[in-house]
Amino acid sequence: MSGAEWSLALSVFLACAVEAVEAYTIVLAIARTRKASSALAGTGAALAVLAVAAAALGPALTSLPIGVLRLVVGGLLLVFGLQWLRKAILRAAGAKALHDEEAIYAEQAAEAAEAPVSAEGLDRYAFAICFKAVALEGLEVLVIVLTFGANQHDVGLAAIAAAAAILAVLGLGLAVRAPLARVPENTMKFAVGVMLCAFGAFWGAEGAGASWPGGEASLPFLVAFLALISLALVRYVRGARPPVPVPASPASRAEA
Repeated sequence: MSGAEWSLALSVFLACAVEAVEAYTIVLAIARTRKASSALAGTGAALAVLAVAAAALGPALTSLPIGVLRLVVGGLLLVFGLQWLRKAILRAAGAKALHDEEAIYAEQAAEAAEAPVSAEGLDRYAFAICFKAVALEGLEVLVIVLTFGANQHDVGLAAIAAAAAILAVLGLGLAVRAPLARVPENTMKFAVGVMLCAFGAFWGAEGAGASWPGGEASLPFLVAFLALISLALVRYVRGARPPVPVPASPASRAEA
């Protein structure tokens, strides 16, 4: 594969892995606390909706003229990339609490335990929460896969990378049967945010009629430049803001 294809596959894999970890945490908490069958039904329904959305959006994107496609794709990737990168910078600088899968799991499980459970049939609460979680996280995955794949005329490679990420997270989750708290989620989001911004700026500029020196060979330099700027922002925010206090765990509060 070419360098652009490797970058595409890596970006999609990391982005989808992050989204899969977040969806897995919620589904696991609901399945363990409520009716597992209803949680799985909500997950399956969300996947079905995403499949229909992919079938509808895929041809629509690929039918656009290449200039318009790159402008649209660049804009979408910048929206996602800047959002991810902003949060990753704040978390790396200590100005925002790190994403804690164990805390999210505990919160979802506590809320699920308090909600009333239907004696028979479908557990609507479990179904709705899992459907919402998988649909929202999956929508971001879908947009990233379609935008990367459509612009590079290789939706198949993007889909393979996404499937590999989801299967890796699912396999790891089934092995540990616990929230995937040790996954370096913020580091992954930082890397993905940089790469999405780089690809978004590159393709958006090309769609607007600009040309980059050396064509695709300039992408690694753009990625490195954005990474350096982001690391500099981490140092700046770290020095300008006090760190966010880490909340005490229930056990430590009880000991206190």
